[in-house]
Amino acid sequence: MSRYDSASHVFYRCQYHIVWTPKYRYKILKGNFGKELYKSIYVYCNMKKSRVVELNVQIDHVHLVVRTPPSLSVSELVGFIKGRTAIRLFAKFPYLRKKKLWGNHFWQRGYFVDSVGANEEIIRRYVRHQDKESKEEAERQLQLGVE
Repeated sequence: MSRYDSASHVFYRCQYHIVWTPKYRYKILKGNFGKELYKSIYVYCNMKKSRVVELNVQIDHVHLVVRTPPSLSVSELVGFIKGRTAIRLFAKFPYLRKKKLWGNHFWQRGYFVDSVGANEEIIRRYVRHQDKESKEEAERQLQLGVE
């Protein structure tokens, strides 16, 4: 993988760390549901000519490190991914629409984004090891009797 990408008249490296959550931060992104979301994010990033560098789907949030062309804004990419994945998940898992809490909106409105620069490896390692950290935290809470 080259450090820079290129187009007809530009060399670029636009890389972002993006985090977003389901509505009400429900712990729903697991099992087949999480696998479907994982595949969908790859598909929709490819549709926007973006490349997934790291992806970690937790049970209540998603971490994505992605490289995008300079012609694509972050808000456009996030809006596209969140919108399309919500439609796909509602279609594939119709029982979600029956819950009145969702109101045809699967994701929270906002998201977190940070540009990845010199600290790329640190951020990639952080995203990669989210599962381990969240399991350790859950075990600590169980030992303390807190939920």
